[in-house]
Amino acid sequence: MDQIIVEDLRVYAYHGVYRQENEEGQNFYVSVILDTDTRAAGLSDDLELSTNYGEVCRFLYTFLREHTYRLIETAAERCAEALLLQFPLVRQVTLELKKPEAPIRIPFGSVSVRIMRGWRRAYIACGSNMGDRMAHLDAAVHALRQDQKCRVLRVSDWMETTPYGGVEQDNFLNGALSVETLYAPEELLEALQEIEKREYRERRVHWGPRTLDLDILLYEGRVMDTERLMIPHRDMQNRDFVLKPLAQIAPYEIHPVLGKAVVVLLEEVETGKEKHVLLN
Repeated sequence: MDQIIVEDLRVYAYHGVYRQENEEGQNFYVSVILDTDTRAAGLSDDLELSTNYGEVCRFLYTFLREHTYRLIETAAERCAEALLLQFPLVRQVTLELKKPEAPIRIPFGSVSVRIMRGWRRAYIACGSNMGDRMAHLDAAVHALRQDQKCRVLRVSDWMETTPYGGVEQDNFLNGALSVETLYAPEELLEALQEIEKREYRERRVHWGPRTLDLDILLYEGRVMDTERLMIPHRDMQNRDFVLKPLAQIAPYEIHPVLGKAVVVLLEEVETGKEKHVLLN
C-alpha cells in the first residue's frame, strides 16, 4: 500500500489532565502516515484521485484545536478515527501525537502516543426464524449501513434452512454479509448485539428460536478465542447454512486456521456432512 506522510504538524491545543493545561494550552506535534493507493493520481496527475495532504493538515489542526481531552491517548484515538471517516481513500492511519511540554519535573525530550487504526474486513452470518424473518434480516443490514463505523460491501441471498442443533423449531432464513469496519472485534460484537436487542432478540435456549442472530465469522484473518468471542466462528466449517451464503459473497476467503477457501469448505460439507439449506 502507498503512503502519504505528514510529519510534526504543530498545533497549539488544550489537552491534558491538569486544569492549567486545559486553560493555557501548549504545543503538540502530530505526525501521520496515511495508507492509500496513489497510483491513479500518479498516472493521471489529478488531485481528485488522491488525498489532499493540505486538507489533511488543516483537518488535523482544526480537530485538535476544537476538542479538549484529558489524555493524549484519547486525543490520538479520536483524531485517527476522524481522519478515517473524513478521507474515504485512506485505508489505514498511523498517528503519533507528541507532547514536548508535558508537566514533567525532570529533563526529557518529548512524550508521545503512536497508534495504528484502519478499516478492517469482516464477514457476518445472519439468521432469523421468528416473526417476519426477512424484515428482521433487512433491519440488521439497514442498521449496519446507518453505522458510520461500518461499510456494508455485499449481502448474500436469504436462504431457507432447517434448524441446527437438535432443538425443535421453525425453519430459518440465513444469509451472510461483508463489511469494512473501524470496530475492533469485541466492539463489533457489541454493536451486533445491540442490533439484535432492537429486533427483540432473547437468549433463552441454546441454539433455540430467535428473531435475529448476528455472528462474526471472520475478521481480517484474525484468530482469537476469549470468553466472549471466537474468531473464526466455532464450527462454521461444518455448517452449510453459513458456508453457502458466505460462498456467494466471498468464495475464496481463506479460513485462517484450516487454510482452506470458503468454497472448498462448502464442497466438503455438501459431499459428506449434515445439510440444512433447502433447495428452491
